[in-house]
Amino acid sequence: MILGILQARASSKRLPQKVLRPILGVPMVIRQVERIHRAKKLNGLVLATSSDLTDNVVEETCKKNKVECFRGSLDDVLDRFYQATRAKKPDHVVRLTGDCPLVDPELIDQLIEFHLKGNFDYSSNILKPTYPDGLDIEVVRFSCLEEAWHTAKSKLEREHVTPYFYHHPERFSLGDFRDKKDLSQLRWTVDEPEDFELVTRIYESLYPKNPAFTTQDVLDFLASEPGLIQLNSGHMRNAGLKQTIL
Repeated sequence: MILGILQARASSKRLPQKVLRPILGVPMVIRQVERIHRAKKLNGLVLATSSDLTDNVVEETCKKNKVECFRGSLDDVLDRFYQATRAKKPDHVVRLTGDCPLVDPELIDQLIEFHLKGNFDYSSNILKPTYPDGLDIEVVRFSCLEEAWHTAKSKLEREHVTPYFYHHPERFSLGDFRDKKDLSQLRWTVDEPEDFELVTRIYESLYPKNPAFTTQDVLDFLASEPGLIQLNSGHMRNAGLKQTIL
């Protein structure tokens, strides 16, 4: 069994309640769920949010949209992630985050296939990024996730779930999935108001014609509107992770 876990919370500091902001009248995180459900190799999906009162609205949104929801620790995200996974007893877990409404279901399937064929413990497209920021996907063997849950101690490793794996390459086999072309300079994640504006413009242009629009459709649209890329080009990739390290 391969289980998807989507991390999402309402208490974002840089863009409060970003996961609930509407895109074409639907909460952003539900737009992301729509795209994740198109992945053919996932056997299930759980949205993992916190037990903090600020995330009551996230749980309510899940119920309204028939999305399975788990609530756990606000700060120990590794524990939340593990607890959301444990009852399902999957063989592998796919980690996704709720700030990526342009997530690519075909890429999810490709990375899962890469992970399984390589018999890796942990695989991702973030070790050496070549995909746009916002198409981040990680896959981990459940037994290794359990080891990390027992062993990881640092704030970085508890708060960001997966650094424990690539910090210990001597313990785990790591799969590094890369694209042939480096598009890592593109920013499709949503952490800032400018990010949300860009993603909204993309949805407004592409979704009405084809709700299952692809990454190539996004690239073609941005090529026809090159000024849009400048909307959020001044923001740093993985700023939240860098703040934890500092």
